[in-house]
Amino acid sequence: MRWENLTLESDHSRADAALFGADAVNIRTFDTPEFAGITFHEIRARSILNRVPGASRMPFEWTVNPYRGCTHACVYCFARKTHSYLDLDTGLGFDSQIVVKVNAPELLRRQLGSRRWLGEHIAMGTNVDCYQRAEGRYRLMPGILGALRDHANPFSILTKGTLILRDLDLLTQASQVTDVGISVSVGFTDTELWRTVEPGTPAPERRLDVVRTLTEHGIGCGVLMAPVIPFLSDHPAQLRDTVRSIAAAGATSVTPLVLHLRPGAREWFMAWLVRRHPHLVRRYERLYADGAYAPKWYQRRITRQVHELAEECGIGPTRAGMPRRLPEPEPADPSMSESVQLSLI
Repeated sequence: MRWENLTLESDHSRADAALFGADAVNIRTFDTPEFAGITFHEIRARSILNRVPGASRMPFEWTVNPYRGCTHACVYCFARKTHSYLDLDTGLGFDSQIVVKVNAPELLRRQLGSRRWLGEHIAMGTNVDCYQRAEGRYRLMPGILGALRDHANPFSILTKGTLILRDLDLLTQASQVTDVGISVSVGFTDTELWRTVEPGTPAPERRLDVVRTLTEHGIGCGVLMAPVIPFLSDHPAQLRDTVRSIAAAGATSVTPLVLHLRPGAREWFMAWLVRRHPHLVRRYERLYADGAYAPKWYQRRITRQVHELAEECGIGPTRAGMPRRLPEPEPADPSMSESVQLSLI
């Protein structure tokens, strides 16, 4: 790795800029016994608010991403490609080499206080999960949420992490002064599939406990049913079980999203498929022959089935005021200091 020896005391500003972008200064890299097999790369960034490119179809313009890389280790994660810009492996490296913007809370508070900031909506969890396991060590989100609350700035969070409940008081306080949107990602409830495809995440039932707890505390929580994995979690009985569980947890909405396989994620997922389900390899090659997305007819079929099941269970496909389906992610731009690859995972 070209930058594994960089430290806070080192003078490698040109290398830092090349690898982390012009907005990154000072890097410290280390391992810790509490996180066996995980290496943290701490950086002090110069900016934390990332503007979504104008051509994007995302329903928000600004994001905050305090981490890069993710110990959730989801084999399908689109954000794997971003690690290649740091000379890091997009497979195991993405799961175990975590970049941490240690000054994210103070930066955000300063930027929100700028006269140039117009108080626009900020989305979090759009790249990697801000409540992944590393957050238990670094505790960046309480400071981030506190800044958003104090400036009454609207925001949304998408997560697979149960650690969000640690910040329940802050979320409650923020919801009293601004618009707060929370979504939890639960693509399926099959525990055997979960153990192999999302090995670093809390179990689906634990994530649904998050939905239940937030709802009980007056914070509406939707569920992004993502990804629906072809031939592994898309059987009608599986879809029914998942939607029923989501409804029982008190979700305000359920929105399905079929698995998509962008470069970086595609190679890692297909290698997993060869190991775990070799009989499906040819079917996947045919289904995704035209690119990263499953055919429109397949996506429409899944969406229709899930929406019909949601109606049966008494929940709508989306929450009032939110789009029926959030757009797909934009391609990565390696020239950007913070590649705004947005997805709904």
